[in-house]
Amino acid sequence: MHRRDCVKVAVRVRPFNKRERDAGSRCIVSLAASAITIQDPRDSQCRRSFCFDYAYWSHSGYVIQDRTGLYLPEEVGGRYADQECVFQDLGQGILENALQGYNATLLAYGQTGSGKSYSMVGYKHNKGLVPKLCERLFKAIKEIKEARQCQVFFSMLEIYNEQVVDLLSRGSRPPGGLRVREEQHRGFYVEGLRTVPCDSAAQVEQLMEQGTRTRTTAATHMNANSSRSHMLLVLQLKQIFSKESVTKQSNINLVDLAGSERQRSASSEADRLKEGTAINLSLTTLGNVISTLADMAVGRKTVHVPYRDSVLTKLLQSALGGNSRTVMIATVSPADICYEESLSTLRYSERAKHIQNRPVVNESPTERLVKELKAENARLMQRLSRLGQDGRSANDETKEIRQLLTHNELQIRTINTLWEKHLQEALRDWEQQYANITQERRLMQMHPYILNINEDAQLSGVVKLFIPAGEWDIGLSEGTPRSISIKGLGIQQRHAVLKNEQRRVTLTPLKGSKVTVNGRAVSQTSELQHLDRLILGSNCTYLYIGFPSERGANDWSRYDYDYFLSELAAAEGIHLGESSTESCQTDPSLLAVFYDYVKLMPLVAEANQMSQELKKGVEFKLEIKNLVLSDSKGNDLEKEIICKVTSKHSKQTGEGLSSSALPRDKDPFWDPVEPLLLGTAHLWLQSLAFRIPVDEQLEVLGSEGSEEAILQAKLIPCTSDGLPLGEDDILIDPSELLGRRLDIQLVVEQCFGLRWIREARNRGIQIGFSLLDSGGRVYTPAVWHHVNPALRHKVHFASLHVSQHLLDYLQSSAVLLELWGLQDGCTSLVSPLEGARVSTEGIFIIDESGMTNTIPADCIELNSSLSRLQSDLEEQKRVNNTLMKENHRLRGQLNTATNGGNSAPNRSVRPSCDAEFARSLKRFYHNMTSVRAQLESLRRRRPSESCDLLGLRLYVDEHSGLLKDFSEQLEQSVSALKHDVATIVRRKRERSGT
Repeated sequence: MHRRDCVKVAVRVRPFNKRERDAGSRCIVSLAASAITIQDPRDSQCRRSFCFDYAYWSHSGYVIQDRTGLYLPEEVGGRYADQECVFQDLGQGILENALQGYNATLLAYGQTGSGKSYSMVGYKHNKGLVPKLCERLFKAIKEIKEARQCQVFFSMLEIYNEQVVDLLSRGSRPPGGLRVREEQHRGFYVEGLRTVPCDSAAQVEQLMEQGTRTRTTAATHMNANSSRSHMLLVLQLKQIFSKESVTKQSNINLVDLAGSERQRSASSEADRLKEGTAINLSLTTLGNVISTLADMAVGRKTVHVPYRDSVLTKLLQSALGGNSRTVMIATVSPADICYEESLSTLRYSERAKHIQNRPVVNESPTERLVKELKAENARLMQRLSRLGQDGRSANDETKEIRQLLTHNELQIRTINTLWEKHLQEALRDWEQQYANITQERRLMQMHPYILNINEDAQLSGVVKLFIPAGEWDIGLSEGTPRSISIKGLGIQQRHAVLKNEQRRVTLTPLKGSKVTVNGRAVSQTSELQHLDRLILGSNCTYLYIGFPSERGANDWSRYDYDYFLSELAAAEGIHLGESSTESCQTDPSLLAVFYDYVKLMPLVAEANQMSQELKKGVEFKLEIKNLVLSDSKGNDLEKEIICKVTSKHSKQTGEGLSSSALPRDKDPFWDPVEPLLLGTAHLWLQSLAFRIPVDEQLEVLGSEGSEEAILQAKLIPCTSDGLPLGEDDILIDPSELLGRRLDIQLVVEQCFGLRWIREARNRGIQIGFSLLDSGGRVYTPAVWHHVNPALRHKVHFASLHVSQHLLDYLQSSAVLLELWGLQDGCTSLVSPLEGARVSTEGIFIIDESGMTNTIPADCIELNSSLSRLQSDLEEQKRVNNTLMKENHRLRGQLNTATNGGNSAPNRSVRPSCDAEFARSLKRFYHNMTSVRAQLESLRRRRPSESCDLLGLRLYVDEHSGLLKDFSEQLEQSVSALKHDVATIVRRKRERSGT
């Protein structure tokens, strides 16, 4: 009977990588026994716990051995789980199951960069599960060689874009990949997949290196790296027990799944835009299969398990719910910036542990045939002996029996020698590969060469293209005697020329080709230096290794794929520095966005190349949104990556996507008819708390800090009728506004130097803004075709009763003026007045917490009238108080004149001195407002980029004159204040008689 066996699930937590350390990440994962807890970085109270069969802590508590580079626990029996610990729990069980005759499967799952490849393959002396499993397997075979005969076959395949690629095939690849077929007893299998017999772990390692080389060559053509493709290693173990006449056959499937958070692709096929859907299909279908099988395990009724929906799930049918003992190792990052991916991996794995398989010991059909033939031979021999004993004349029957015996013995001999024949062929292949490796090592000591660098570290350094003396064409062309063939996106037939003369290697790009050296695009002949970084086309990355005499002790491994992309980002002005000191001082959120930017750069390069090949006339460009922008309080806005799409023909521009992905299921061009936010400017409100007008020339900054325009705007305190207030209405103490009415006019006068319209004259602009809780955003009328448009748009805001909330807002906030760009076919932005509180006079009411958005217009009018009456009442009270104070002062003077006292004049002088001092301060504030406007004008004044030396001299002279005027005006304002204060003090002393 079939025995139920649940899938065993293990989770491993890796250390922080460089990106996470630079971003100042904190650990949000904790481990206790076999339970893992993950905390939401945005909510410390939100925690999720998951239990698994095994849980490994590899995040901390390790040391690196100096000589070998092994990662070992700091203390004996410490919590750190090294490679050997993981193998003892997982690999040893897989090996024992295989030796018992069961099929065994190991699945590695997790996001890209979470440590799957390290756990499966390892790095240098830190060997992973696969090499350790092979070593122990052949060691076990040697120990049991006398008891049984063992045969091991190895195959290696890759699934990319729902196509199966044989990585050990020596011939050309069939179009569309190998076909997956199904048999009743065999299940799903890959037709034509090459299986190579092996008799040592070294031979398996050599075959893996060959497959990796094939995979790397394919990756330059279709970008099928680890984050986009699944890799399957299959070890077929056949054990023949001669004495018992029993044969056990088992398949060990080692599966490295694609990265779980993003799957992208791009080859040179015309329908490449639909490939992303196929790539995502495999992981989605695998998740559906796991969910369905988990539901079946808990008793839910399930009609259909969707194995047939993808190639991956077809080949894993026996591993999930079938005839196999399966182990899944899920790898997670403990960093807070990877919370979503890590949580998704843990949920995925928790579902998988409920799956129940039905493993059985496998017996080979071929070996059954051998046993049947042997039994038939024995029966025939008995029959032949009986004929001889009977003494019958049965020559014809005897002849027939002897023919059957000879045929059966020939079949047995053929089956027994088939293994030896395959093994000899594999040994010849291995010898040829060894000769090629020896030849390659000899060439490395003679010539310079370029070395491939791949996003997957396991694929880097595999392809070496040597540059002997002479001139060599590099590109798609192959077969010519002086050519170096490479394939990839954006590679021309003749892409560039490499010349090796007099121990100097130069690179010359050909017309129309894209070549980048050390992050900089080159179009002329450049001499290459040792460890120069080359990018040919859109994504073919190579490291130049110079002559042997130029090579020092430099380890080229530090020039990984991220290093190449960081250089490209630095060339585009996105650079954060490399030193640890700088990294510590950089905003972690900015670092996270920087790494997202770097990761998306290859995708954008692919999209631009696709657009060029398909003649779409569309250009994609990455931007960091809100890089230098802030909100109305001055706080930095959340930064994210956006992709801007521009049509080269119509000059239309659209905001594509955030940092998720570019569209793969449709044409990458869509008609960008929506308005675009070009930039923002801050108009600070602090002066309004003193009822001082503001007249500013503001710099409108784009999302990355570029100057989009200069905007002239005003804030004018006014009466309820819109008349500007005078100098006498300036306040010394802002608290005097509390409970009173405040009217403000915001005037957008003019824009200067609009870069948006300078680039294309058929465009337009609008300015949008809002003040406190006035409701919807207000937009100025659209203006088209002008680089320096005059807007002259005025909006009246009013607070009927100034509250402390409004007063705090005025003293700490700004009006955020947004510059919106319009294009052909784009509808102008309209102010949504239905959400605003507007009086019949068109005044926007602010700071009315007791009012709702549904107040009728007549109520607003009544409130406005009541406010005017209250304002008049307050004015009358103020006049009465002034008259009462004046009467009191006159009465005091009269008493002084009558009594001849000395103390009364002191009391009568103080109010008049205070009033004079207040008027002096008002004049000073007014003067400083104009001084500040002049300072802003000076600060934003710049010479023209096309200005010659004479123009620069004129600019310097003019700028010096303006600076002199500014200093004189500032000095006059301060001197006037000093003079007024001195006069007031002198008068006070004279009147007080001191």
